[in-house]
This record gives sequence, structure tokens and C-alpha cells, in this order.
Amino acid sequence: MRIGIDLGGTKTEIAALGEDSEVLVRRRVATPANDYDAIVAGIRDLVLGVERETGVRGTVGVGIPGTLSPATGVVKNANSTCLNGRRLDLDLGAALGREVRLANDANCFALSEATDGAAAGAATVFGVILGTGVGGGVVSGGKLLVGADAIAGEWGHVPLPWPDDAERAVLPCWCGRQGCIETFLSGPALARDGGGATAEEVVARADSGDPAAGATLARYERRLARALAVVINILDPDVIVLGGGLGQVARLYRTVPPLWRGPVFSDEVAVRLVPPAWGDSSGVRGAAWLWRPDEAP
Repeated sequence: MRIGIDLGGTKTEIAALGEDSEVLVRRRVATPANDYDAIVAGIRDLVLGVERETGVRGTVGVGIPGTLSPATGVVKNANSTCLNGRRLDLDLGAALGREVRLANDANCFALSEATDGAAAGAATVFGVILGTGVGGGVVSGGKLLVGADAIAGEWGHVPLPWPDDAERAVLPCWCGRQGCIETFLSGPALARDGGGATAEEVVARADSGDPAAGATLARYERRLARALAVVINILDPDVIVLGGGLGQVARLYRTVPPLWRGPVFSDEVAVRLVPPAWGDSSGVRGAAWLWRPDEAP
């Protein structure tokens, strides 16, 4: 049995995969806010609870909103900032009495969708998280591209390209810089641009014909198209898969590709923009696949 954990800023999901990657158990709980010890204890309790329910000891992989630094071994770049500077893999390993593997949550998402999801069989896949934070992961030839500094795909923390005058009055990002894509394309960013309505409310109002909400969502779509155009110009993936809460907005798959044609440096753009086959379970499935089926816990 392979157990995956998707550690998000607001929720933590666990899933246990059996043979043929069928889901044996799946549940979600709220993520403790800014409490590292509570996060470690919560993941321990989730894993042990699943193992009691199934009667099987499993391998454990965890997708996190950051990454482990190859230089120091501690978590870096996590928007759940209480994780930064901590040896989360070792602390979870001590709590569970076994090795625990960690990877960036967007990498887990991309791995899941490239393996048997919406981008199965594609040579190069860019997986996007559009949620509380914004991130990306790259899979090429069926393998994750991690990079020398473990930051491959960190698309949310580059500047929004080709900004208009209004976008130059940039907001600070939690990372300490300004103008990051995350400050424009996260769920909270859409809500802020919509005057305080939630991102879900902005989308619902736009779909019902509200002009102000429609204008807000149209700005979001133009920004997303420009941001993805940079990825296409550099990586030229076969497929881009959108995940996170905003990846569920159906109109994005229709409206964004025509908008990226201008800034993409090509006469034609063959890249496909698709929703995830596994929905918001892709991240937790990818975390479980950090272990091969034949590896013992």
C-alpha cells in the first residue's frame, strides 16, 4: 500500500492506494494554521488511522507547498511559512518510524496527471497549481524535472510578464519580492481584484452575467494567458494541466488559449490546455507515487 499526503495551506488530504492504484481510503482535514508541531502530529495521526482501518502498513509520500533544499535539507519556499527551515521529512519519519519522502505539491500534481491522467503519454507536461498559492511542475519523458536547486517549475515566483499600467502598481509577495505571478493568479488574488468577493463568487457572478465580475475574470484570463505564454516560449510542453481550485473553472480552457497566441513566439501553438483527470486528488496520488509499487515501507 502506498499512502500519499497533500499538505495544503488550508486542508490536508490523505489517500491510500492499493494494487493498480485504486483508492482504498481517502479523507481530508483542516491544516493547522502556522503550527508546525500540530502539522507533524496531524499527518502522523492520519497515516496511523488509515493503517488501522486497512490493516496494512504503507509507504508514505508527502506533497508540500515548498521543497527540500538540496544544500541544507530543510524546507524552503513554502507559502505555509511555518514549514520553512524545518527538517519535515526527518520529523515525520521519526513520528512514523519509517522513511518519508517529500516533494513539491505541484510536482506531485504534474506527475500524477502525466502518468495516468489528462496528459498520459505526452512527452512534456507542465502542471499548474492555481489555489491559495501558484506553482508549477514539469514532467519530461515520464520523469519529474526537479533541478539542481529543486526549484524547477517555480513559475509562481517570476514577475507577471508584459504588465499594463495598472499592473505595475505591484503588490508585495510573501516571498519578499514584488509583482510575482502568484500575487495576480492565486485564488486570494482573484478575490482581492473582485472587491472582496471570494474567487468562487467572482466566477459564479461572471457566469451569471454580472459585468463587474465578468471584467474581473477577463483580467484574470489575460494575465493567465501571458504567464503561460512564457512557459510555452521556454518549455514548449505538449500539454498544460491546470490544478487547484481555479483549475476547476471550465471557461478557462476555452478563453485562455486564444489569448496566449499573441505573446507565444510561434506561428502556431499546438499546446493543449486541459483540466486534470483526477481533479483535486491528483496531488495526493502523485505524493503516493513518490514510492514505486515494489518498494517496502
